[in-house]
Amino acid sequence: MAESSQRSPEAASWPNSADRASRVISILREEFAGLHPRLLLARLLCATLPNMVGNRLRAYFLRAVGFQIGHGCMMYAMPRITGDGPIRQRLKIGQHCQFNVGCLFDLADAITIGDGVGVGHEVLFLTASHVIGSRYRRAGALTTAPITIGDGVWIGSRCVILPGVTVGAGSVIGVGSIVSSDVPPMTLIKGTKMVSLARWGS
Repeated sequence: MAESSQRSPEAASWPNSADRASRVISILREEFAGLHPRLLLARLLCATLPNMVGNRLRAYFLRAVGFQIGHGCMMYAMPRITGDGPIRQRLKIGQHCQFNVGCLFDLADAITIGDGVGVGHEVLFLTASHVIGSRYRRAGALTTAPITIGDGVWIGSRCVILPGVTVGAGSVIGVGSIVSSDVPPMTLIKGTKMVSLARWGS
């Protein structure tokens, strides 16, 4: 009996080799989008440094691989840096800043930090979020917004700075605060309270 020249419905639904190759390439791009060889090199160069040792070296190596980090900065441990694409262009840190152990920079969007900023343990700078989707997938489409930290700001341990926030110069963010809206200059955030620091002077 001669074979039929028509494909069965099941066979027609199978992806052809070109479709499969395109799918594989798409998956590989997705899986490795967060791989940044220069950042990996900086991590390897600092891998043997214990926390609180070689604090200026970490900033130096990150600057050497292309991140915009001012002179005199100290990093007491290598920060976690995440994001796809040209992340080295999205992080700008001024001079004489200090970052304690466990900080995270989510570079889905730009993070700009002024001069003389102090950052406590495990502070999260988050530039990405999601719109609320349907009940079948509440984490909907990805959204991003930049973060700006003014000169002289002090951010206490385990604070979370959310997308789109600007913290004005000379402000203090108390330990464990979640900052979801702009903070005026010379302001103390303590829990849900805002207190003016004007009486402390410049």
